[in-house]
Amino acid sequence: MNWMECSRQGTFKSTDGLELYYQSWHPEGQVRAILVIVHGLGGHSGLYGNIVQHLIPKNYAVYACDLRGNGRSPGQRGYIKAWAEFREDLQAFVQLIRTQYPEQPLFLLGHSVGAVIVLDYVLRSPSEANDFQGVIALAPALGKIGVPPFKLALGRLLSRVCPRFSLSTSIDLSTASSDPAVIAAYTQDPWRHTQGNARFATEYLATVAWIQEHAADLQVPLLILHGGADQVALPEGGCAFFQRVTILDKERREYPGVYHEIQNDRNYQEMLTDLDNWLERHLPPQAS
Repeated sequence: MNWMECSRQGTFKSTDGLELYYQSWHPEGQVRAILVIVHGLGGHSGLYGNIVQHLIPKNYAVYACDLRGNGRSPGQRGYIKAWAEFREDLQAFVQLIRTQYPEQPLFLLGHSVGAVIVLDYVLRSPSEANDFQGVIALAPALGKIGVPPFKLALGRLLSRVCPRFSLSTSIDLSTASSDPAVIAAYTQDPWRHTQGNARFATEYLATVAWIQEHAADLQVPLLILHGGADQVALPEGGCAFFQRVTILDKERREYPGVYHEIQNDRNYQEMLTDLDNWLERHLPPQAS
């Protein structure tokens, strides 16, 4: 089955009334488990086709939403009042999924800034985290990032007096993937953006610091997959977090020469195999 042919679209309402866009993909047979994907800053739910195409034949359903201010969801591009908005939006999205699949095992995957959202969510809501079989962080933006330092400093300065002040992140698009075809497609993608706001900058930095401080509190199985040549979210931040996590059920893999859009780089098949094997090992007996 073509992964596009098994897709559905819809919206769900945030706690403050926004109608947030989401996509989902469903196998023909019985759903064994569900993977929930959270994209990064400037991205959207349609960037994970390789993952969807790999998992659908294995009877996984995949759900992905467009974060507020991104993709086809409303809101100023790249702006939030507080990081809690992301956390509450993700909670509403998971609740929607649970109305459609109340019993199937859930996995939560975040890419880049999406990994920050996911980890913040499970760390701050341990009771809800227990609903997940595991958490996957793709290229987590948990340390030094490819945004020029002066722009981060400007964001800190303006966050209180002009929180909606917006600048381009100035991240070089060529660092997304080593595949020229992927870069060409990103350049023409109408749903991508490169905007970051002052308030977003301060909320992001504060959240990353909090996550690093509370890494030892994580009680959900963890998988981190990172490209060794990632210049957007350098691997050192994810490595530091991984070392602070105390649960035994944790795994981290780094792929030499792979860029930030790890799911769309040249040798993405290796990453997909590792992801698939980890998911299979963490399925409950009745699903596996």
